[in-house]
Amino acid sequence: MTHRTARVGELIRQELSAIIAKDYTFGGMFVTIHHAEVAPDLKNCTVFVGVIGGKEELHASVIERLNRAAGALQRPLYRRVTLKSSPRLFFKLDRSAERGVRIVNAMETLPEALPESDEPLGVFRGRDGLDHRWEKADDTAEAQPFGTRKPGQSFSNTASDPASEAAEADGADDDEMEDGEEDEDERQ
Repeated sequence: MTHRTARVGELIRQELSAIIAKDYTFGGMFVTIHHAEVAPDLKNCTVFVGVIGGKEELHASVIERLNRAAGALQRPLYRRVTLKSSPRLFFKLDRSAERGVRIVNAMETLPEALPESDEPLGVFRGRDGLDHRWEKADDTAEAQPFGTRKPGQSFSNTASDPASEAAEADGADDDEMEDGEEDEDERQ
């Protein structure tokens, strides 16, 4: 919707609301014009009407009555609103106000909010039924959150430590003996 069609739609909504309030009665029902949507070529205008009060079955009859009286409504409307071409009016029932009232009523029936706490409201369960998010792989390693494995790191929950990897590599060299060396135990 362009800025121009939005302005024309708002002007039609205001003037049509005044005309309907002054000239029409609907037997104890309150009729409001919520929105007027004008086509880009300004040939058609869909008017969304809200009906409050009365029985649900009568709401459709109000829309039928307005659609039958569209020509009679257009004459005074386009005397007030001067346009090059007068859009043809089509009325549709808009139930957004009723939905809003139902939502507000539902919100009022909600229970009180829980007190704020640092404790989690739920627990993550893995396939085995246990919560593994903050488990330590061994006693010396720090815990890592799930999914923080770095490329080249094993699938355990520990971070790779370059110092421990170097110590492991040094220990492996001690086990290998070169050809000229004897073991200390064999000499004795």
